[in-house]
Amino acid sequence: MSPRTPEQFEEIREVKKKLIMQVALELFANEGYHSSSISKIAKKAGISKGLMYNYFDSKEDLLKQIAFEGINEVFESFDPNKDGILTKEEFIYFIKSSVMMVKSQMNFWKLYFSLMAQPQVLMVLGDDFMSSFDSYFKTLADYFNNQGFKDGYTEVRFFVAMLDGVVLHYILDPENFPYEQVVDRIINIYA
Repeated sequence: MSPRTPEQFEEIREVKKKLIMQVALELFANEGYHSSSISKIAKKAGISKGLMYNYFDSKEDLLKQIAFEGINEVFESFDPNKDGILTKEEFIYFIKSSVMMVKSQMNFWKLYFSLMAQPQVLMVLGDDFMSSFDSYFKTLADYFNNQGFKDGYTEVRFFVAMLDGVVLHYILDPENFPYEQVVDRIINIYA
């Protein structure tokens, strides 16, 4: 058996890091951030507690990486050509792709809403997390202004609150909430 290359070691490291993040996300989302110790995460991931610190500086660092990775994935579908101008087609694409993300990443959205409801935990993420929404809100406000809305920023806050409510209701009752129909209704409001 030949020795591993640096690339193979890096690949193994990334796989292990993703596993830890996945396990931590599941625990944070379903048992709470404070109830999920590094020991519990390490045990469920099948590694030693000491090895956890080879991947993450702390539980706070782990939470930050999970939160930023999840939000960045949402932002990837926003303004796909990254020109800073949202078209109606891009806006609708963003809504539809966000819907698919929620369905496929339920644990992330459970965590997201639990973070938003716990200012002391949200503070762990720092100002960078909340300010990461700024350019998204600005682009959306410009879009709504260009669509003839009186106050684009107010419309952004209404739109985001509406989406948050839809996602929260879906998380609470995924079997009965008419998710696709409600999302289609939102698209019809803005299209």
